[in-house]
Amino acid sequence: MEVVVNNAMQVGYRYLRTRPMADLSDLEEKYQFFPELTPKEMLELGVFGGKYFNDVVETDEYPKEWWVNAKLVGVGMPADPSLNFFGVDASISLREWEEKGWVSDQDPRGWFEWYARTFAGRRSEDDERQIRRHRQFRRHITQLVKYCPKGDFTCRPRQRQALLHWAYDSRRY
Repeated sequence: MEVVVNNAMQVGYRYLRTRPMADLSDLEEKYQFFPELTPKEMLELGVFGGKYFNDVVETDEYPKEWWVNAKLVGVGMPADPSLNFFGVDASISLREWEEKGWVSDQDPRGWFEWYARTFAGRRSEDDERQIRRHRQFRRHITQLVKYCPKGDFTCRPRQRQALLHWAYDSRRY
């Protein structure tokens, strides 16, 4: 199925969904890619201060059920860290991501946009790079396990929130 994207950051971008929704089995096998949270779960928990996808709710790119309990700010509103699960700001600006070369033209919002589109069935030439970045972020789990009592959400909340931004369920550690 072809998807045509028209939102605040991309107009006329087209991609194909070649896999069923939520079927990551090919990436699990090829790259050992095992995210712990779905995009819907991440949006419901509260990520990116509710700002990341607030302008795509009214588009047809993603399933409508992703938005039912999503914690989002209104379009044009600044991010609100209190909407994040851990109530803290754990983001760096998109400009910083761009300066570091972490975003691509196909996914100008960065990793989470890549993940949402991949979860929805798109496969792209950027899969290997993005999965490598995801796996590298796992190092933060090691720090939680080493320094925080299990389930103590007051221990390293920024690090826990950042892990949620990368589809790791930091409530488990």
